[in-house]
Amino acid sequence: MPLEVTHEDFLSPEQVRALKEHCRRRAEGGEGDRRERPVRDWAIIHVALDAGLRVSEICALQIRDVILDQGHSSLIVRHGKGNKKRGVRIGASLREHLASFIAWKEIVGEPTGPTDPLFISSRGGPLTRTAVYRIFRKNADAVGIPRRFSIHSCRHTYASLLYRASNYNLRLVQKQLGHRSIQTTQIYADVLNEDAAVAVENLPQ
Repeated sequence: MPLEVTHEDFLSPEQVRALKEHCRRRAEGGEGDRRERPVRDWAIIHVALDAGLRVSEICALQIRDVILDQGHSSLIVRHGKGNKKRGVRIGASLREHLASFIAWKEIVGEPTGPTDPLFISSRGGPLTRTAVYRIFRKNADAVGIPRRFSIHSCRHTYASLLYRASNYNLRLVQKQLGHRSIQTTQIYADVLNEDAAVAVENLPQ
C-alpha cells in the first residue's frame, strides 16, 4: 500500500517546540513517580522527533546502537523495514541528550551492557510499541496536540523538517528514513512543494 501523507500528518514547528519543552521540563523536574519515567519518555520523544525512527526501531534500540563520537554521531538501526540495516546521523542536541540519558541509566541501576535495550519498561522488560504510542499520546495531550497525531507523526514531521533543512535533498532524506525506493520519499517533496503555495496565492482574485 503506497504511503499517503498530507499536511495534516505533520506537527507544526510550534507544536514540536511545545512537546519538547514539556517533556524536557518533566524530565528535569523529576515530575511523576518512577513508574511514569519522565526521563526515559523525554529521550524517546526526542529520538522520534530528531531521528525519525519507526516505533519498532525505537523499541529495538540497544546500547551498542548509540554511537556518540564527536562529529560522527548516529543511531544504528539493525533490523529496519525489509530487515535492512542503516545508520541514522543525529545532531549535537540529541547526541548530548542520549549521552546524559545513558549516564542516568547507570546511576539508577539500569543495565547498560552493549546488547541491553536502550529503553525499558517500568518492570525492566523490553518496551512495547503500544507503550511508546501511549507515551507520546500522554505528553501530546498535555500540550494540546490534536488526537489525529500519533508517535508516527514524529517520523513524518522529521522528514518534512529534514527535507527543508537539507535544501531539498531527497536522497539524504531517503537514506535517513530507510526508504527502499526514492518514490516513497518523493511523497514528502510533493506535499511540501513550495511552488504550489506560491501558485495558489497568485490565483486571480
